[in-house]
Amino acid sequence: MGKGPFSFRRSSSRRRPKKVVQSSPSLSPQPPPQISTSSPPINNNGNGLVGGGGGGVVGKVKKKAGGARLWMRLDRWGQSELLEWDKNAIIRRAAIPARDLRILGPVFSHSSSILAREKAMVVNLEFIKAIVTAEEVLLLDPLRQEVIPFVDQLRKLLAKTGSSQLENDGNVSRGGKWLPVSEAAEGEQYELPFEFQVLENALEVVCMYLDSSVADLERDAYPVLDELARNVSTKNLERVRSLKSTLTRILARVQKVRDEIEHLLDDNEDMAQLYLTRKWMQNQQFDALPGGVASNSTTAIIPHLRRLSSTRSGSVVTSNLLDDNDIEDLEMLLEAYFMQLDRTRNRILSVREYIDDTEDYVNIQLDNQRNELIQFQLTLTIASFAIAVETLIAGLFGMNIPCTLYKTDGVFGYFVGGTSAGCLLLFLLIFGYAKWKKLLGS
Repeated sequence: MGKGPFSFRRSSSRRRPKKVVQSSPSLSPQPPPQISTSSPPINNNGNGLVGGGGGGVVGKVKKKAGGARLWMRLDRWGQSELLEWDKNAIIRRAAIPARDLRILGPVFSHSSSILAREKAMVVNLEFIKAIVTAEEVLLLDPLRQEVIPFVDQLRKLLAKTGSSQLENDGNVSRGGKWLPVSEAAEGEQYELPFEFQVLENALEVVCMYLDSSVADLERDAYPVLDELARNVSTKNLERVRSLKSTLTRILARVQKVRDEIEHLLDDNEDMAQLYLTRKWMQNQQFDALPGGVASNSTTAIIPHLRRLSSTRSGSVVTSNLLDDNDIEDLEMLLEAYFMQLDRTRNRILSVREYIDDTEDYVNIQLDNQRNELIQFQLTLTIASFAIAVETLIAGLFGMNIPCTLYKTDGVFGYFVGGTSAGCLLLFLLIFGYAKWKKLLGS
């Protein structure tokens, strides 16, 4: 009994050094990971990440490298490159949550959404799936047949914008002060920020695609409906059914894009969050505040973002671009494409109304034919009743019942003729009564 406590203490004293030794590596301070604000290192194997910090991280990266997808990176100068990145590389590069990548997946292939994040904008418009930052755009599946026109148009626009910016670099002095624009460039229009240029091109391509789909629908719909109105057949009805399915599908796609734009127009905070260039400039200005060069640095990084007129000074441009409540540019952009989508939707609704009118006309035709069949059936019923009366008389005289008429010569012909005439008169009376009651048409 005396050894129990001492042995228990010795065993616990032996375990303490082991516990300290085992936990000492985990309790040792580790340097914090360095987070790059521009982009993570990309290797040549296509997984988009460089393993570090132990073998466990490298193993995880290798397992997820099989899920790499093809992306295209376009900078603000129009330079592009094709890369294969996995989910982790995109998350680190664009600084977006992992759930936003699900929106760009195949599950939401025909959904439409425009999401604003801290440093990026997630765009999912029909077949265009992109992540836009203030400096570049990451486009998913750029080799699709529908995405190629968007890529070509965006590359040309950014290249043209970059060349025009290089020509206008003389408007900013070396000291970072704003100088007036030359008289030759007074009529030049205000240039949208990079993210809105990408968004505008995406909306333009999507609207053109939807317009072409509606045009094909109109070209196929009207002849089919006219043929159905002339000839109601199973083949024509099947063609109209397929046409209505296509119309419903296109209307749903147009409605999704339209509703997403309408949602943004109704929320000023969401539209303000989409100004990625403005937030990037504010961060640059905030970083430059301790050095006392905030005004010069802010003005120096926006020589290409002139505002409305060349006669305005750089202070006006800077104040407008750094104003969080100024959402006029994006609002005008979204309203323009909202009106275009609304016109496309009205065209689809007009086709659907034409289909409904044709179906009503066909139903009227079928009802008319059904009424004619009912009238013909009523006429046959009256005739059958008259013939049934004559058959009843003939059946009565066909029985073996003694009658004086059997012994009269030549009475058969007169009897049959009189019976037939009476049945005919009965038919005419009933038919006239049906006409008088308007049970039969004229």
